[in-house]
Amino acid sequence: MKNSNKFYIDGKWVTPISGETFLLLNPADETPTATIPMAGVEDVNAAVAAATVAFETWSMTTKEHRLSLLRRLLELYNASYDEIAALMTREMGTTLSFSKAAQAWVGTAHLENAIAALEQEDFASLRGSTMISKEPIGVCALITPWNWPMNQLVVKAAPALAAGCTMVAKPSEYSPLSSIRFAELIHEAGFPPGVYNHITGAGEIAGAALARHPDVAMVSVTGSTRAGVAVAKVAADTVKRVAQELGGKSANIVTADADIEKAVRDGVAACFVNCGQACRAPARLLIPAASMEDAKRWAKEAAEAHSVGDPTTAVTLGPVVNKLQFDRINSLIQAGIDEGASLVTGGVGRPAGLDKGYYIQPTVFGDVTNDMVVAQEEIFGPVIALIGYQSEEDAIRIANDTIYGLSAYIQCPDLERARKIARRLRVGSIWINGADWQADAPFGGYKQSGNGREHAEWGLHDYLEIKSTAGYIGQFGGRGRA
Repeated sequence: MKNSNKFYIDGKWVTPISGETFLLLNPADETPTATIPMAGVEDVNAAVAAATVAFETWSMTTKEHRLSLLRRLLELYNASYDEIAALMTREMGTTLSFSKAAQAWVGTAHLENAIAALEQEDFASLRGSTMISKEPIGVCALITPWNWPMNQLVVKAAPALAAGCTMVAKPSEYSPLSSIRFAELIHEAGFPPGVYNHITGAGEIAGAALARHPDVAMVSVTGSTRAGVAVAKVAADTVKRVAQELGGKSANIVTADADIEKAVRDGVAACFVNCGQACRAPARLLIPAASMEDAKRWAKEAAEAHSVGDPTTAVTLGPVVNKLQFDRINSLIQAGIDEGASLVTGGVGRPAGLDKGYYIQPTVFGDVTNDMVVAQEEIFGPVIALIGYQSEEDAIRIANDTIYGLSAYIQCPDLERARKIARRLRVGSIWINGADWQADAPFGGYKQSGNGREHAEWGLHDYLEIKSTAGYIGQFGGRGRA
């Protein structure tokens, strides 16, 4: 890519100031794929300065003008769909078929929903003589992870643009290529200079500099809970808004009267989506204790049906994103073995026949108790834990027994009972009986899974401030009220 060694600041592709670089490796074969610049504080300052200047005019644009640019961006994105999908396979190892079916598709979906939300949004309304206005919050820092490059970038950038905000986007250095292409599309669509700025860099340096910058009004961060806490602490000194979509360890409750075999097989497949690198992955499969032995057999068959290898070929699982993740996942698998969980299939090390690349064996643990590491830690790989429960009440207790509260799943033929279970789960999103994920439904977490909601109008509202102007329609006498 011609711009992979540059930053996009103030409408131009510029040479970074810092001079620091990062060698991006293809996770499928560990070969170099690009050299990425790493922003320092001066680069961050330049990007924020451009966004600050641009905000003065962009924040005053009409809804119709912003809609026209977003619609043009959507056209350009869709025209580049296959290219963007291929870039995501190259940078983070997701299979090409999944990149096309899901990874690139979510970018389209979030653009469409931001446009629809903007079309419907009323930015001003009267309450008595007071005008209630919704205004763009200001310069936003968008800090995104590597596991869903377009999902996490577009779900932030599209509503921020729709709201009239300006921004500095900082994707992970492990999946920057597709986001660089997105910045090129922003430029081609005709957004004014400084409205959208793009840098790459380490969270500890560039991310922290964005979070502490006094001219940044909001930080939207997706990543681990550890990363979210770090951003919030740095941002607190300037009392800026912080929206966080963080970690998860989602429970998948299978009731005793469900089709348990189908639920187990489907649960393994759902957990292994994107090679398990999804914050909402149903990584804890809760089944009636009496069904554990059957469940282990079904889960083993389902896991072993997954083929692992070169993500550009017809396999179901590619590599995980990098060596750091490869080593971490293997250490957590070893921890599960050491704690006494039953290793049903998989284990430590690459699958047979693969001697390079960051490939993980599809792994199933049975007889897991909820206090084990594999039940509490977000593993972020193709690893699932089967946990037995004694009663429905016990299942609800286990599901809620985690620091996370992002997502949950329920498999129960009695829909009314499933709804009652859902009401008691302390999570932000629930899927009953294999319901589809919707890009226009709110997404976000309880507890240490974050705060705020993304998608559609919920995402748009995150980037707006509320102003009340009393006496807007005339002069009124009498004593005022505080």
